[in-house]
Amino acid sequence: MMPQERRVVGLDVSKRKIDACIRGVAERRSAASTPEGEAELIAWLRRHGVGVAVMEASGGYERRWAPALRQAGLAVRIVDPRRVRSFAKAAGRLAKNDPIDAAMIAWFGETFADDAAGAAHDPARHALDQLVTARATLLELDTALANRNEHAQPRLVAKAQAAVRSALRTQVEKLDKAIAATLAKHPAMARHAEIITSVPGLGRQAAAGLIAWLPELGRIDDKAIAALVGLAPYDDDSGERRGERHIKGGRQKLRNLLFMPTLVAATQCNPVLKPYYRRLCAKGKQAKVALIACMRKLITILNTMLARDETWSPPTRAAA
Repeated sequence: MMPQERRVVGLDVSKRKIDACIRGVAERRSAASTPEGEAELIAWLRRHGVGVAVMEASGGYERRWAPALRQAGLAVRIVDPRRVRSFAKAAGRLAKNDPIDAAMIAWFGETFADDAAGAAHDPARHALDQLVTARATLLELDTALANRNEHAQPRLVAKAQAAVRSALRTQVEKLDKAIAATLAKHPAMARHAEIITSVPGLGRQAAAGLIAWLPELGRIDDKAIAALVGLAPYDDDSGERRGERHIKGGRQKLRNLLFMPTLVAATQCNPVLKPYYRRLCAKGKQAKVALIACMRKLITILNTMLARDETWSPPTRAAA
């Protein structure tokens, strides 16, 4: 059994309720997603000496519970549901319901205690995350409507879509101002934004996204940061067969965020990435493969810059 101060509870969160499992004492509990349910669950967790609560990112439902649990003194870890499901499959646990999910989350949290720990909760970064995520969602809607306009539409439909796109752009502008104000309000985030935007090709929105979605930047080594973003190539070998290396997993929304800035940097304005991209293409690399390599190089450069608290320093010669 785990020491009491390190006892872990796995929480499976849904819209109307939460299921909890403490593996070390074989205890389970279900509570409603109401103020009364919160008080009931927190009292139960305290009775059992729980110190760490692990839950999946569940489409936003976890955001109701996380603040209440933190206020009660628990360390809250929000993990990728895909990793928990892969862990369950690897353990041969194929059945799935809410109590079983809570038990698997608890097991995952115990097995990967250090990995699940993550960065400490930062309310300012959380607020920025919500703003940046909302902005990205509105831009996705705008792109979807723009794609529909590539085909002929009835006049009324085209007019309605144009009105919606105009409203979306107005709201995006408001979010841009809120994001800028949030960054300016917090000196540490403002400094990180200053460092990131000093890199040719990266603007304020790329900086905001990196700060909101990659708090590990500048705090861990280059291989780990590339793997977190999903830019680390993995071998696909077996015996004498040598397969192509591919990137896997990671934070797709970060790759989506960095795609266009990296493209601009690698093809137009960055004195390190531009020659690097050209060399890769000259060696026969496909453009997309070369661009992913540039994205990986960009992330490692940013990781070093933030770790050293240094802005961009133009090199005297392009890096290899």
